[in-house]
Amino acid sequence: MTTSASDTRVPVYFDCDTGIDDTLALVYLLSRTTHRTVGIGTVSGNVSAEQGARNTLDLLKLQGFEDIPVAVGQFDHFRAPYAGGPAHIHGVNGVGDVDLDRGGEPIAEDAADLLIRLSHEHDGALEIIAIGPLTNLAIALERDPSLGSRVARVTIMGGAALAPGNLSPAAEANIAHDPEAAAAVFEAAWPVTMVGLDVTMHHRLTHDDREQLAAAEGELQQTVAAILETYYRFYDTILGVRECTLHDPLAVAIATGDVVPSLAPVVKVEVETGSGPARGATVADLRGMYRGNPPVEGARHTVVLTVDEPFGPQLLQELLKA
Repeated sequence: MTTSASDTRVPVYFDCDTGIDDTLALVYLLSRTTHRTVGIGTVSGNVSAEQGARNTLDLLKLQGFEDIPVAVGQFDHFRAPYAGGPAHIHGVNGVGDVDLDRGGEPIAEDAADLLIRLSHEHDGALEIIAIGPLTNLAIALERDPSLGSRVARVTIMGGAALAPGNLSPAAEANIAHDPEAAAAVFEAAWPVTMVGLDVTMHHRLTHDDREQLAAAEGELQQTVAAILETYYRFYDTILGVRECTLHDPLAVAIATGDVVPSLAPVVKVEVETGSGPARGATVADLRGMYRGNPPVEGARHTVVLTVDEPFGPQLLQELLKA
């Protein structure tokens, strides 16, 4: 991406496993005038890292951002091979089985090396938004242990502090797919903001919202509406209404400051990496929320628990304008 030396927008490295809510998150991120996406890496999750890169590149073409470099990241996770994505949620191709016009090609670097390079180019200013499994970030930390000192902030969509998991009773999917990688990310020197199921399950797009997108004149809006159909069909079985939750786009909106949480304590989070039923759980020490408990040593993780204003209407307006 070509930018001038005087560009004051916040540089962002975006790590994703481009499925349907990742699509919403990407459209929203690229509409921000305060932030510029300087690189994107893909990881296996909703789809394989390779398919995620293809979806991302095609969406970038649709939005007119073909100059953003996209790097294919890790296919398998630290201790387990990639077992395939949830086609019943995101479609076989990750974008609701909608055929997109083909965009460009990935760069030669893998995602971890792209992140390391960008951290040098934007030393101290680079922010990371990661909305898939955290494998690429952990590999980058393994290759360059000093990476954390050059990154201003990491915002992840993942985890659950008080809410139940969605891949297991204890664990949210992005963390559960690679708990060892998540543990490394939480242990690193950078500050982490965790936007998990505690908050994302409560913010949605409605059936009427999708109808507005489908009726819009723009190709982007009509494409997003078509992609959303598969997502709505899945969430109808979960929620009992034609609505969908907004996991990834809400994480982006919090990262960019467009949404301000009403309750987001700074605590210490540890990831359970054992083999028992709690594997992948994000254990947040929330004792510091109550008077009389001393601050917890190592508390540098912001855990978003509530957002008072509904995010769905705000997201819809941005999608309609994009």
